[in-house]
This record gives sequence, structure tokens and C-alpha cells, in this order.
Amino acid sequence: MRFILACLLTLLPIMASAQAAATLVADTVFVPAGSQQLIAEGNVEVFFEGTRLSARRITFDQAADRLTIDGPVFIVTPDGTILTADTASLDPQLENGILRGARLVLDQQLQLAANQIDRVDGRFTQLYQVAATSCHICATGETPLWEIRARRIIHDQEQRQLYFEDATFRISGVPIAYIPRMRLPDPTLTRATGLLIPSFESSDTLGTGFKLPYFIKLGDHRDLTLTPYLATSTTTLEAAYRQAFLRGDLSIETAMTNDDLTDDPRAYVFASGLFNLGSDVTLGFDLELTSDDAYLLEYGYSGKDRLDSEIALQRVRDRDLTQASLTYYSSLRATEDSATLPPLLADISWERRVTPSWGGTLTVTSNLQSHYRDTNIDVIGRDVARASVGTAWQGDRITRYGLVVDGTVGVDLDYYNVGDDSVVGDTLRTIIFGQTTLRYPLIRQGHGATHVVDPFVQLAWSDVQGGTVTNEDSTATEFDQANLLALSRFSGEDAVETGLRGAAGLSWTRIGTAGWDSTMTVGRVFRETPDLNFSLKSGLRDTASDWLIAGQLRAPSGFAIDGRLLVNASFDVTKSEARVGWNSRKLDLAASYIFLPADTFESRPSDVREWTIDTTYRFDEIWSMGLDARYDLGGNAPTSTGLQIGWQNECVTVDFSVSRRFTSSTTLTPSTDFGLSVGLNGFSAGRTNTAASPSCTG
Repeated sequence: MRFILACLLTLLPIMASAQAAATLVADTVFVPAGSQQLIAEGNVEVFFEGTRLSARRITFDQAADRLTIDGPVFIVTPDGTILTADTASLDPQLENGILRGARLVLDQQLQLAANQIDRVDGRFTQLYQVAATSCHICATGETPLWEIRARRIIHDQEQRQLYFEDATFRISGVPIAYIPRMRLPDPTLTRATGLLIPSFESSDTLGTGFKLPYFIKLGDHRDLTLTPYLATSTTTLEAAYRQAFLRGDLSIETAMTNDDLTDDPRAYVFASGLFNLGSDVTLGFDLELTSDDAYLLEYGYSGKDRLDSEIALQRVRDRDLTQASLTYYSSLRATEDSATLPPLLADISWERRVTPSWGGTLTVTSNLQSHYRDTNIDVIGRDVARASVGTAWQGDRITRYGLVVDGTVGVDLDYYNVGDDSVVGDTLRTIIFGQTTLRYPLIRQGHGATHVVDPFVQLAWSDVQGGTVTNEDSTATEFDQANLLALSRFSGEDAVETGLRGAAGLSWTRIGTAGWDSTMTVGRVFRETPDLNFSLKSGLRDTASDWLIAGQLRAPSGFAIDGRLLVNASFDVTKSEARVGWNSRKLDLAASYIFLPADTFESRPSDVREWTIDTTYRFDEIWSMGLDARYDLGGNAPTSTGLQIGWQNECVTVDFSVSRRFTSSTTLTPSTDFGLSVGLNGFSAGRTNTAASPSCTG
């Protein structure tokens, strides 16, 4: 008869040294006459401090303080480690002993089969004549895709490390490499010093080579990754450093290169950090430097064509905002001189909001901005410093008939100090402005959806008194639903909309109960006289602007589309952009299209027509494929394209990629790159295997 024995086992104290209770479950438990042994037989299970042991028969010898276990033996520890064996001889705490014909499984990934396993001090597990693999094996004697055979393997359970002695790496049973000694992390370890997955690279410009990253754990909160990149045309050392502080984070990426493309050494440094200084103050900085214009793109480190290095302080409180920044710009464009960007920009601003007794919100602002050009050429080397103060009141009200009325009035005072410009000198100007907007939102609860229709009209006026100001921070202007009702649609502070003007339009929002949501906005800006500060192609210069049509659609399946059009009075599309996204269990898709007309005012000498696509499709748990492309419709030629193929099972992950860059300039030539990486699942620190193991059929 099967029964349950749950006690402290005070007469025959199994695991008594641990001073904890064990639970023994068996078909039969008995003490032979005149013996100091306890014998449990038939479907035996022992539970002790999170460890579960099952066997056919267990004999506890009190005199020898030993457990003799007849298998099949199955042990599961609290951390998920699995031990199986034919027979075992262990102490009652399961910390010391011998298991024969044993198998150790770590984190349900890595399995190690051995003739014998020794448990030492509850920390070390020594395996002799071992075969280690994470490949699924259906039948005894079946050869796995890969395995490591070793004379001995020691598993340090505390440090979560595996030490191999006299190891041979085999693929499909064929010896590939002999390694006298090596150390690898077990699959439960997320950070450990050691080699990461290598990758093979091939490029038209850099030749054929490989990258071998080495991860160095410098502590619990910092690490360093060194990656030698050796190819036929380059010798490069890449480095990445990360550190987490109590109040911030720091990361540095860098590389140093000697190659056949240039005669001089090449290098780059990207660093960034964000720190909380206390009292609601944060410090952020980033550093971006490179030795030459083509280095980042040729090596795939970054696609940026302008670098910006900045240090910034920010304080955000309930009623006020303070910001200060210093930024240095460097252009990598062949047709652009960094000295005339301007390269150095300083900005300090403060804003405070109060709620006066008469209602609404009163905002007080001040700003100090300065930019410096590294040249003294007249006009081209213009240096400007601007000091500004301003105040504005904004309030809104809902009438008894549902009409929403809001209004804004304010005044700004700007002083410009100009150097290296004989045409425009120092200037003091005053800006007075005001606007009111009327809305009449209508809500309808329909079958399966709520509809909100919101017609609106705006009337605005502003006037500028003072000298002429050169427009330098508003040369690129967008017209979209975000600034349709703005007081000024210029992106900066130098240019200001003036005179009497207004806007009118309609927005419609549908919120579906099934997850289908959509919005649409149609509007237009009207002004008393044309504003010549806007470019001809901006859609905002004439007395009546182009029509703005914008919309978004979201589906419960993960599909989303977002688009915007500017349409002139002749119903010709003057600007357009669209983005499509789709995220599902099998597909990730992001695609976009943009059309911008040529505009010399915005330094765009020709039309821009371009689409991009970035997609990944997962055929199943093993195969996946990704495609990214960028195509210039104006030039009827591709800009770049790439293909990625991934294959993985329970023991191997393979990633193959090929990419082509078609762009060329005085410093760049078109290039095709190939990449291949192979990872053995079960050893990579922190790498979890998501591929399903194949099922075994009889």
C-alpha cells in the first residue's frame, strides 16, 4: 500500500544536519529488523528545500550517513538543474556523492552525459568522460549536430562556469578542433567574461575577414567589449564600454583602424551619458568624433552625415523649466563646410507658468542663444547672439452650447548682437501677438464605434517693431496637423509670421470597440498678405495656403498607416509622405514614402522622391528572413538594399546577411558587404533559445 511519510525523521534523521524537514513519498517504507537502515521502494520521491528526487529505491544507512539510490534516478534542483543517473551514492544533503551513468541538464538547454558525476560540497559537479551538447537527441547513440567531448568537466554552481579539460569540438561526430583547457559560462549566467559569437565579414572595400568579440566583466555595473576585426584590407580594434552608476549611465563606442583605403590611421568615438544630479537637475551629454568623412559609413558604424556633440543641463519642476546646452556640429557632407554651419551653438532658456486669479495660464519666458562660425569672412562668417524675454496669457472656456473658445495674447522682446556682417547689424525688436480659436466638437455613439467631428476656425494677428533680422534657424519649415493652428509656423525664433491671418478646418476621429481607430484632418491657412519669409514650395507663402490632408489608421491586427498630403488650388500634390507598419506573430513591416519638391531656399536643388522598406518574416520557429531597401524614385536607382536570413534550432543559431550601398561621392564608392555568424546555443551568456526542439517519433 502506498503511503506518505512527512516528518523530521528524528529516529533516522535523513538530512538532519540541515535541520530541516524532508518529505518522503513511496509505495513502501520499512526498517529491517535489527538494522539502522531505512528503505523506501516503489515510486520513491523525496522533497527537500526545493529539490526533488525520484527513484525506484532509496536506502538510508544511518551509520554510514549515506543514501544509496537505485535508478532510474531523477533530481531537479531549485535553479532548474536536472540530474539523471542509473545509480547514485550521496550524502543526505545531496551535496557530496557519486552518480554513475549520469546526465546533467542546465537551464533546460545544455545537457552533459558522463560515465560518472561527482558532487562536491554542494557547489562543484565533476563529470568524467563527458559529451556536452544542446542538440536534441532522440535515440541512444545518435550523433548530435555538434558536441564537445572532454575527459573532465567541472561545473561551478556558485560562479556558474564550466571548465573543460582535454576537450574536442565535433560536428556530426567529426573532430574539428582540440582544446586542452577552456572555460565557458553555463546558460543561466547573464554576464561573464569570455568570447562572444564571432562573425565572418566580406566587403568590396575592406576584403574578407572576421570579427571576434571578447566580453570583459569589470564588475556588477560595468563591462568592456573588445572586438578585433581582421580582414585583407583592414586591421581594426572596436571597443564598447558601459557603466551604470547610482544616478546615471555612461556608454562609449570607439574603433581604431589601419587599412588600405587611406594612408593615415582612422578612428571614431561615440560617447553618451545621462545623470541625475539631484534637486530635479539632470546632466546629459554625447560626443561624436570621427577621423574622416567616409569612415563611419564605410565600416557601418553610423549613417549620420552631420555629427553633433552636446552637453546639456535640464531642470523640470511643477511650474518651471530650465534648460542649458552647448552643441558642436561637424558636417560629413562633401558639399558642406563645417565652419559655416555654424558649428558652435549655445542655448539657455527658462520658462515659468503661473495661474492668475482671473483664470487662464500666464507664461513667462527668457532665452539666451548664441552661434559662432569658425571664419571671419564677411556675411558668410556671421556670428549672432540673441537675448529674449516674453510673456503670454492663454485661457479657454466652454459655452453652455458646447462651443470651445480659447485665446492667447502676449509680447516678446528680442535683442540681436551680430558680428562679421556688414549688411545686418545689432537689432532690437518687439513682437505683439494674439489669437483666438473656436471649436464645436460633435460626438456620436454609433454601432461599434464612437465618432468625434471637430470643426475649427482660428483668427490670429501679430506685429513686429524693430530692425531686420536674418533668418537662420527657420530655413526648413513643415506644414502639418501639429502646427495648423500655431501662432507661427516657422520652426525657429528668427522668422515670425506677421499681419492678420487665420486657419479653418475639420478633424474627424473614429474609435472602434473592436480596435479599429482612425483620424483625419483637413485644413487651410489664410492670410491678408503673402508672407515672403516662407519659400515658394513650402505651401504657406500665398494668401491661401495649400490644403493640408492628414490621416491615421490603426487596426487590431497590428497594422497602422499614417499619411500627409499638401494639395494646391489646382489639386496637384505638392508634398506627400506616408508610413506603413505591421507587427504580427510572423511579420514585422515598416515602409515609408516621401516626396519633396526642389527648393533652393531649403538647400534642396532637386526633387526628392524616395521609398524605404524594412521587413522581417518568420516562416516558423526555425527560419526567418529580413529585407531592407531604399530606392530613389527621382534618380530611378536604388540607394541601398539588404537581405538577412536566419536559421536556428535548439542548439545552433545561424545569421547570414548581404547588403549593397549604391551611393557614391568624392569620398565614398559603392560597396557590397556579406556577413555570417554562427552561435552555439547553451553557452552564450544571457542568450535564451526560443526554437522548439524537434519531436521524436517512434
